[in-house]
Amino acid sequence: MKMIDFRVRPPLKGFLKMVMYSNSERRDRFTRQLGLSPAPSAQKLSMPLLVEEMKAASVVMGVITGRVSDFLGSVDNEDVAAIVREHPGLFCGIAAVDPTNRRAAIKQIDDAIAGGFRGVNIEPGAYPAPMYADDRRLYPIYAHLEDRDIPTVIMNGGNAGPDLGYTIPIALDRVAGDFPNLRIVVSHGNWPWVTEILHVAFRRPNVYVSPDMYLHELPGMDDYVKAANGFLADRFIYGSAYPLAPLKEYADWFLKLPLRPEAMEKCIYGNAARLLRVNP
Repeated sequence: MKMIDFRVRPPLKGFLKMVMYSNSERRDRFTRQLGLSPAPSAQKLSMPLLVEEMKAASVVMGVITGRVSDFLGSVDNEDVAAIVREHPGLFCGIAAVDPTNRRAAIKQIDDAIAGGFRGVNIEPGAYPAPMYADDRRLYPIYAHLEDRDIPTVIMNGGNAGPDLGYTIPIALDRVAGDFPNLRIVVSHGNWPWVTEILHVAFRRPNVYVSPDMYLHELPGMDDYVKAANGFLADRFIYGSAYPLAPLKEYADWFLKLPLRPEAMEKCIYGNAARLLRVNP
């Protein structure tokens, strides 16, 4: 079965400045805590190996995102665009945005979409000056994204802030309610707030959930799977969070989850393809 992996960070360009590459010991510790093996392509910083691993995992497209962050490492939109150009059809770009200047941020968004990006990534708690998802400085940006019908990835979970307060789903619920036509993908699945984010998604039909690596044998896994088999079947999105999870080992594990065949196809391919308007 072909797959779209919604969270891939290739060992190239600005991604190498991210903490998951600059601190390989920390990255591999996270991987082993999940009960997985570090990816050879990540350990060797090899793009050819990554392409082979994608093929072995039946991943036909990897979604790569820009980032504006100090402690996690930034990735310029130009680097993302270059990787997409250098590997046509294999990657899909999601642009980062710096929210500190509203007008500049809106121009950044418009330029990115005109340049072929398929969405925008917002990481409130990871910004150099951390914010909550419902920070009013972000509201003009959300409004513009909603008006232009641009899919928006919000990192709200895992290590997405100085402390767990930055990932409490109440702030995200407010955003989804205030912008009901803004399609929001919650990367890291808002873990560990599993029950809470599933309730947000239950009441907000514009919220998609993508737990990526935090689905793997962690508390809350069964609740994610139950939702993906039911009300969230059209809004659950597969991701590995490579290099924190190896592509093939994670894909093989995911494909054995007790998901109905029609729900599985939507989760690993159909939902992301529809959201991003791609047809790889």
